[in-house]
Amino acid sequence: MSAVGYAAVAGQIVVVGGGAPLLTGWMRQVRARLEGRAGAGVLQPWRDTRKLLRKEPITPVGTGPAFRAAPALLVATTVVATALVPLLSTDTPVSSHADLIVVVALIALGTLALALAGLDTGTAFGGMGASREMTVAALVEPTILVAVFALSIPAGTTNIPAIVSGAVREPARLASPVGLLATAALAVAVLAETGRIPVDNPSTHLELTMIHEAMVLEYAGPDLALVELGAQMRLTLLLGLLSSLFVPWGIAGNASWSALLVALVVFVVKVAVLGAVLAAAEVFWAKVRLFRVPELLAGSFLLALLAVTASYFMSGES
Repeated sequence: MSAVGYAAVAGQIVVVGGGAPLLTGWMRQVRARLEGRAGAGVLQPWRDTRKLLRKEPITPVGTGPAFRAAPALLVATTVVATALVPLLSTDTPVSSHADLIVVVALIALGTLALALAGLDTGTAFGGMGASREMTVAALVEPTILVAVFALSIPAGTTNIPAIVSGAVREPARLASPVGLLATAALAVAVLAETGRIPVDNPSTHLELTMIHEAMVLEYAGPDLALVELGAQMRLTLLLGLLSSLFVPWGIAGNASWSALLVALVVFVVKVAVLGAVLAAAEVFWAKVRLFRVPELLAGSFLLALLAVTASYFMSGES
């Protein structure tokens, strides 16, 4: 493997880790402008992180290792998943290990770590948030698996770089019923996994509606900075995965520095556009009632199942 492949993996980690707060700031700024406000600026999440890192970490009395390890585990699993997903290049030293099930398992592990941390606090909010989070995860993770599996059937493998490479060679797959159904299912799953409207509202602290925020209320200082960074990185990673699967053009397919540079620019543009579209949609969307969330996620899972069924029929005809 050439140095370009190693540079691609390192570039993905650096871009997602360093650009995730900027993406969050960009989305907040887009939303503020559409709502007629000035906004705090794109760099505000970085300012918040710097402020939190200067504060003293506080651990609630009675908490155990689950509470203390969850922030680092959340960031670590996201970093590993970022290295595996082909955001900049499909030809990297870890491409052969970038299996669909491994990536989804890493994302689920971070979710589980936060849920255990919420339970470890022993508070009503922590337990409530953990319960809600695992209810959502029980429907979201299978949806991601099944939606991407629908795309893996024509490729004959669950290796994500191979799926992306096949989509680049045969773009007609993405415009087929399979591609459209899988896109819709995965988009809803990404909204739920990242705690965005209409499933959750990341800017609220109302106890009746909190899901993600309820689990992390007891964190402060550097631990809270890690939790916030992990959530921002997951949003960037999942939007990048969505763009790689359904808008794969621009991703480097060979060991070339120029192709890697073009892929970096294209990736930033694609994720920024997706973030702006999501922020604009949130201005006009309303959060659904908590008891309606399982219905929404079950609908997305049904779309993913339909995508798999259509994929089998279409592959059988061909």
